[in-house]
Amino acid sequence: MLKNIKELYGHKLNAMDGEIGRVRDFFFDDRSWAIRYLVADTGSWMEGKMVLLAPPSFGRLNQGANELDIKLTRSQIESSPPIDAHKPVSRQYEIDYYRYYGWPVYWDGGGMTGLRGYPIESTPARARIDEQLHIGSRNEGHLRSLNAITGYYIHATDGLIGSVSALMVDDSVWAVRDFVVDAGHWYAGREILISTGNIESISYEDSKVFVNLTKADIQATAANEVAAHATPIGGQ
Repeated sequence: MLKNIKELYGHKLNAMDGEIGRVRDFFFDDRSWAIRYLVADTGSWMEGKMVLLAPPSFGRLNQGANELDIKLTRSQIESSPPIDAHKPVSRQYEIDYYRYYGWPVYWDGGGMTGLRGYPIESTPARARIDEQLHIGSRNEGHLRSLNAITGYYIHATDGLIGSVSALMVDDSVWAVRDFVVDAGHWYAGREILISTGNIESISYEDSKVFVNLTKADIQATAANEVAAHATPIGGQ
């Protein structure tokens, strides 16, 4: 089901033996659009330490109660590899992280998010884990904060069309599907959805997102309610 990412911020996180904090942010892969990690705000429990939780640990999402179950214990999370909150997530950290939990890695090609094909309870042989960890070990620099790109300007092929106000995430596979764009004055202040399939590139230095659509394309597809490209929020 598609959810506005803003609806998930602040959700309570429940480990198998108690609460561990709340959802603070998500890191996504800007090539596949897969959610790679949830950033947990652990409050006073871990004295402000940043904690990353990968999709293999995600359990039931109770939207009504604003809660997400995590299939780990508090001690497992507390003993997980520490991460520097002031530095990007490195591939070496990911190697240490996946080796600690004994999970098949997402860069092994076993599915976009790594959710398909294995249960959280199973642990592959150590030789297989090490083989997976080696694959793509140089593939760094593509993890980005969902929260950080909110406010980025969206540029069509013929000019500025607005700014990112939120993102739509499919929680069945934990992937970004659409950018929610505040179109501003040129389009009567409407909010529209731009599919990630139409994203050409993102300039993090300039806080800009470039799409392969013209303003006319956006107006036409929105008018015809073609959701694969751009459609008004609520389908109006």
